[in-house]
Amino acid sequence: MKNKGFFEWVRLIDFSLIIGTFLLVAYGNLMVYSASYANQGDPFVLLKKQLIFTLLGVLVAAGMAFFNYSWLRHYMLPLYIGNVVLLLLVFFIGQTTLGATRWISIGFFNLQPSELAKIILILTLGAFLADKKGNVQTFSELVVVFAHVGLPLILILVQPDMGTALVLMAITLGMLFISGLRWQHALLILGIGIIAILLIFQFNLLREYQMDRLMIFINPSVDPMGAGYNLMQSKIAIGSGNFFGKGLFSGTQSGLRFLPVRHADFIFSVVGEELGFFGALILLGLYFLLISRGIAIAMSAGNLYGTLVATGVSAMWLFQVLVNTGMTMGIMPITGIPLPFFSYGGSSMLVNFIGAGLLLNVYANRFK
Repeated sequence: MKNKGFFEWVRLIDFSLIIGTFLLVAYGNLMVYSASYANQGDPFVLLKKQLIFTLLGVLVAAGMAFFNYSWLRHYMLPLYIGNVVLLLLVFFIGQTTLGATRWISIGFFNLQPSELAKIILILTLGAFLADKKGNVQTFSELVVVFAHVGLPLILILVQPDMGTALVLMAITLGMLFISGLRWQHALLILGIGIIAILLIFQFNLLREYQMDRLMIFINPSVDPMGAGYNLMQSKIAIGSGNFFGKGLFSGTQSGLRFLPVRHADFIFSVVGEELGFFGALILLGLYFLLISRGIAIAMSAGNLYGTLVATGVSAMWLFQVLVNTGMTMGIMPITGIPLPFFSYGGSSMLVNFIGAGLLLNVYANRFK
């Protein structure tokens, strides 16, 4: 009887997801140290902070995994209101860095509410779509969906944080797709998106640095020592790594500090330089494991809400991996979107662990 109980308990745990997550986090922490040890002062300062974020993330993920996630569905309104309030607080008590107001200081670290908004959107939009039984059939229902997303999206854009706003849109589209989005609505969304882009350029709604990033994406050589410097150094780092790289802690672009933001937005470039194509392939393989497990969990969930939540988490990770790796190689515009579980950052790490905890929760409750 005891053995039967043990095997029943084991059956509720997705070990592939857990092992993949911990390998990815360990790999990421190693690369954060490699990218930052040459900084002035304590060479371990960023690693120590990232390890603290990791420990907190593990505790949060464990907490998220050991209850039935379905009860979160009944707290859609409080979660949504709390999300909006946090995003509004940024404008009153937030800290401004490099022209962006995105962080609230809570003592030992700076909370980024726009990161938390990703998970809250997954939970609240999932609840709304589950209440509709996944059938967004009418135009008015589609309008309600985008109104639901629109308020936090606008607040995030005003900060400004274009990257996170794009992640919210990717989450929304992924969850709508799994809900059975009608092709007419898909065409409508595409048309509205094209019109919105045209209006943004027509009325010059982008900030100067955002326009610079787009110009650099179109023509990387237009300003190699100014707006294009980050991308140029990133491409040099990745291109110089060849198949096996220059060796851990032996990167010149990162070690000599030519590559900016190397511990965060451009950490994939450090992997490419120091560990080469082989190291990048291992990293992408770990992401494939995590995202494929997320999709599998979505398909095997015990109810529609679980399917939507798991889809939202998977879409969040997939979009961030594609955009971050793409921007470091110059095939996508620079947006400042971090690599999940890998880039330095407390809010990002905690949010990704919450996502992993939710996936474990959906998996454990798939028979209920």
